[in-house]
Amino acid sequence: MQNIVILGAGQAGFQTAASLRQLGFDGTIRLVGDEPGLPYQRPPLSKAYLLGKTDTAGLQFRPDTYFADSRVALIEDTASAIDRTAKRVSLARGEALEYDHLVIATGARNRLLPVPGADLGGVMGLRTLADADRLGEKLKQVEDVVVVGAGFIGLEFAAVAATLGKTVHVVELADRPMQRAVSAAMSDCFTVAHRNWGVTLHLGAALARLTGKRQVSGVELADGSHIAAGLVVYGIGVQPNAEIAQAAGLHAPNGITVDAFLRTPDPAVSAIGDCALFPCAQAGGQAIRLESVQNAADQARALAANLTGTRTPYTALPWFWSDQGDLKLQMVGLSKGHDRTVTLGDTGARAFSTLLFRDNRLIATESVNRPADFMIARKLLGTPGRALPTPDEAASESFDMRAWEKAIAPHPERNSA
Repeated sequence: MQNIVILGAGQAGFQTAASLRQLGFDGTIRLVGDEPGLPYQRPPLSKAYLLGKTDTAGLQFRPDTYFADSRVALIEDTASAIDRTAKRVSLARGEALEYDHLVIATGARNRLLPVPGADLGGVMGLRTLADADRLGEKLKQVEDVVVVGAGFIGLEFAAVAATLGKTVHVVELADRPMQRAVSAAMSDCFTVAHRNWGVTLHLGAALARLTGKRQVSGVELADGSHIAAGLVVYGIGVQPNAEIAQAAGLHAPNGITVDAFLRTPDPAVSAIGDCALFPCAQAGGQAIRLESVQNAADQARALAANLTGTRTPYTALPWFWSDQGDLKLQMVGLSKGHDRTVTLGDTGARAFSTLLFRDNRLIATESVNRPADFMIARKLLGTPGRALPTPDEAASESFDMRAWEKAIAPHPERNSA
């Protein structure tokens, strides 16, 4: 194998190229991205970048000299078609790239608001550097901001807008913030925090339409109430950029289907990152998509290892984070289906961890401003055979994560199903 083409220059695509070189791959690497400039990190866009705490250079994975020195060819273009028989990718500007192996790391795009008025000026999503630049300019011009969606991106942006002195309203259809991602206790913590920062939360509220002529001027909810808005920022989920794979005959129902080695049924094509539907070890082998930097980077490293001779299935432990105001939320594991929680620390001081259990087994933890707990939980959940605390043990007044981690040796029988 001498010729690898990577579609997508985000976290997954860049890390694949970098890891291939680190592992000694000496063939041709071509990295195709549809945004101008050098590949960059996305997480700071909704936080540090908008606050002016970092600039474009600070976002870049590597300076331009890295790509020349590492012999990674950056191509600014959009892939338009994949010919799997000829092993060739067609680009929008007319070029065709032949490959021995193709890596699809095309990521995902924001879901659009499905209401009247969504096409008005001043209605924006936040996904790219260009989005962040437009938002930054718009924030200088308006005072009233409405955020649609109380997920991570929406709440991160709401905290930034409040810090900048804007009047901020968040509209969320669910009954609590980040409902699909965190426990009720964690949602409560962030609800109180945002309200203390001056953010007005409209929970269990349905969006009816956006009002205005050419520019948005307000938001109307299903109950008839109206909120003034010079800027509406939406974060209501994403859709995987899987159309090019589906058009090439690859299975892509909600992401591009891959096996445990991140390969499609075509052995010359792999998919990783936000666009990949993979069998997750922590979900019992269920096919899922994970939209996180950790997953994108870890899948890229695993794929690079497989492409350079180490055949190992992808089993990395998922973890996530979100910075909102002075709160740092860190999560590890998959909490879906948890049936019991135990809280450690001081919820009033906004420094605590929540341990989440299913059938008396620890499956995930959430920590806010308790980084030590998060690191210990990563070690516990990420070590096969490691003894894990039961709910009753964790609920004991004497329980301490650090002491537990040091005192309890691996004991496979203890946690057998």
